[in-house]
Amino acid sequence: MLHHPTPKFSIITVCYNAQAVIEDTIQSVISQTYHHVEYIIIDGASKDHTMNIVNRYRDRITSIVSEPDKGLYDAMNKGIKLATGDYLCFLNAGDSFHEDDTLQRMVHSIREPQLPDVLYGETELVDHEGHFLRMRRLSAPETLTWKSFRQGMLVCHQAFFPRRDHVVPYDLHYRYSADFDWCIRIMKRSKVLHNTHLTLIDYLAEGLTTRHQRDSLKERFHIMVKHYGWFSTVTHHLWFVLRLLTKK
Repeated sequence: MLHHPTPKFSIITVCYNAQAVIEDTIQSVISQTYHHVEYIIIDGASKDHTMNIVNRYRDRITSIVSEPDKGLYDAMNKGIKLATGDYLCFLNAGDSFHEDDTLQRMVHSIREPQLPDVLYGETELVDHEGHFLRMRRLSAPETLTWKSFRQGMLVCHQAFFPRRDHVVPYDLHYRYSADFDWCIRIMKRSKVLHNTHLTLIDYLAEGLTTRHQRDSLKERFHIMVKHYGWFSTVTHHLWFVLRLLTKK
């Protein structure tokens, strides 16, 4: 019989004033049928009832931090420091696992005795009621490498599970697209990137990036130039530049 590895997942939820959506995210994590999980919640000192809701589940959450931070990616870096699992997953407030057995199915998709460096899969966009809107516009490639993101962020940040020993901190120079840079940097350090062929995440279709799309696109452009060079970035993304120019 095939011996399945049993990796531990560190699920990190970063939130701020998320009382409307935090409970769905918590329930999605604690109802997972796979139990090698630690759950970390990093709250930016919410002023609403977020922490009242979080505290109701305190016995199911490994670590809770509630304090001011320097923004989303600073909070994520705090989560990285607390994590002890084999894999990290950033499940933001409002997002949830696609099914109760998503982590179990991810682990079962691993066929090698060695743990891959990155696990990845697909993302569904959902509304506030959790109803399916559409699949993410960019779909996960069959084979993923650090060069794949020349085409854009083909794997949603939430559906990208890197091994903790390959993880780097988020670069706080980027306000909106540090996750794009983070994924590329991790992929550069990784050899085995495993496509689970599963829909992993239900993503609430309203994030920081969508609210600041123009600034986010500018940042992404700079990140691509840094990793792929100016010529390659422009030739791959002429439409990307045109879009920036037409928005000015």
